[in-house]
Amino acid sequence: MKTFLLSILVLFVSITTFAEVSALEKNALLDLNKSTQGQNWNFKWNLSTPVSTWYGVTVENDKVIALDLSDNNLNGVLPASISKLQNLKTLILFKNKISGTIPASIGKIINLNVLNLSFNHFSGSIPNEITNAKSLTSIELFMNLLTGELPKNIGNLSNLETLSVYNNQLTGEFPSSLYTIKSLKNLQLNSNKFSGTLDSAVSNLTSLTTLSLFDNNLKGQIPFDLEKLKNLTEMNLSYNNFNGIVSKKLSKKDVLNMTMIDQYGVATTLKVSQDKDKAVVSEE
Repeated sequence: MKTFLLSILVLFVSITTFAEVSALEKNALLDLNKSTQGQNWNFKWNLSTPVSTWYGVTVENDKVIALDLSDNNLNGVLPASISKLQNLKTLILFKNKISGTIPASIGKIINLNVLNLSFNHFSGSIPNEITNAKSLTSIELFMNLLTGELPKNIGNLSNLETLSVYNNQLTGEFPSSLYTIKSLKNLQLNSNKFSGTLDSAVSNLTSLTTLSLFDNNLKGQIPFDLEKLKNLTEMNLSYNNFNGIVSKKLSKKDVLNMTMIDQYGVATTLKVSQDKDKAVVSEE
């Protein structure tokens, strides 16, 4: 009897140990491996072993829930079949050499919480379909070659806490829906080519702790409504084309004390008056 029970236990352990993800998910990973020259990765996959043993892959209940291949020398394109990883919650491909466009199919990964494609060579626009992945809490796409505008329906991502797309070539005005994401804590849009104004509706972003719009082409009055953001601890609005007056409180909060670039390319500051909590533009 003991021998029989021991055999059953060994069989159970064996089944558990060698349980495998679905063919659909495995093929999606194989596509990624092939399209990004897996043979040249720093940490390669042994394709003859279970997926759960592959570097950077997290499997839970026979489902791939996380993929982190940061700084692993991925070189190629991100295949559209990545969306077949329907149980994925985390996708991190930070600091590689991936080029091409961000596949619109990412919007089909409805369970995705964290997307980090930063420090690669992605080009083209941020696909509008990304706003269909409504579970997203963090989008990091900084240090790429992205162009075009922010998705107009970015406000659909009502759980978003981090939007970091700095150091790209993004253009256009901020979509009005951006100001509706009350969960947003970190908004880093600096070092792009954004234009237009900063709407007073920015005061709706009550959870905001970091606001970086540095080095863009924004113009007009800096809204005094920014003072309503009580959680805001880090702000940089400098090196834009903002003009007009600014409060002493906002001037002090800005990392570079509201240093702007005028129409002639000359650095100007929004100088705070000593007797009033307002400032005027003055050239230095």
